[in-house]
Amino acid sequence: MKNPEAIKNFGTHFRKLREGKNLSQQKLADMANVHKSTIHTLENGLNGVSIYIIISIAIAIEVPITEITNFKIEK
Repeated sequence: MKNPEAIKNFGTHFRKLREGKNLSQQKLADMANVHKSTIHTLENGLNGVSIYIIISIAIAIEVPITEITNFKIEK
């Protein structure tokens, strides 16, 4: 079952994390070896992303994957 609100909340959390690292969407995309549109899509809750993308981002910004996925899911 899809939960669009959870995807939106994840995107908001992720944007704050990226901004906290003082990274532009393009810089993060370059670091994680993904397209900038992937970062944009993720942050705007337009779609889910694969675990491979999340792992690539975590490695690029040197944080545990749990820091990226630590957000509140509303029912």
